Amino acid sequence: MAKTPARTNRERTETTRLALTEAARTLFVSKGYGDTSTPEIAMAAGITRGALYHHFNDKRDLFRQVLLLEAQAVAADIDAATPDELGPRDALLVGSEAYLKAMTVPGRTRLLLIDGPAVLGLAEMMSMDDATSANSLRQGLARAGMGRGEVSLDALARLLSAAFDRAALEIDAGADAAKVRAAMLWLLSRRSRPRGTRPRLARPCARATWPPCRAASIRAWSA
Repeated sequence: MAKTPARTNRERTETTRLALTEAARTLFVSKGYGDTSTPEIAMAAGITRGALYHHFNDKRDLFRQVLLLEAQAVAADIDAATPDELGPRDALLVGSEAYLKAMTVPGRTRLLLIDGPAVLGLAEMMSMDDATSANSLRQGLARAGMGRGEVSLDALARLLSAAFDRAALEIDAGADAAKVRAAMLWLLSRRSRPRGTRPRLARPCARATWPPCRAASIRAWSA
């Protein structure tokens, strides 16, 4: 019988860190950062508390890693939804929908937009955002030519990013998701359309039928 190859130190490290971040995420979402202890996290991950501190400096350091993984997942969803063959304006609108959809993953809005700024501070969260989803937005705005020669691209990206975060918070709090999405896309479609044209707004998609009718909506907003 062939022997199972022994795992390398790197593989063991990655497995342990993954177990810790997954256990920590579950507890941070269900109990909140303040009410979650490192012994609880270690127990849920099936490792010792000493092993936790071998991989992370403290609870805050582990929380930062959890948030970074969440932010990277959002950016990955946006990138996956906006292949290179999409036109600049279509990519901007589709990417915007992808962000709002990605933020509906249970617990994500609380982690990134509520507990994250409270624990790590606004400056650190903005830096993390700038390296992930906000960077995707900035690139989309640049490709679509929004604000070109009129306003600062960085300032525009930050303001629109804040609007998207508010939209995600509204949806997480129980607002009509279709109406919030439609409002955000309306805003972008008006700002990204060629001068002298008027966008034709499609009827907002119902949540249950959102994916099938997204393409039709994008075509209408982009006309």
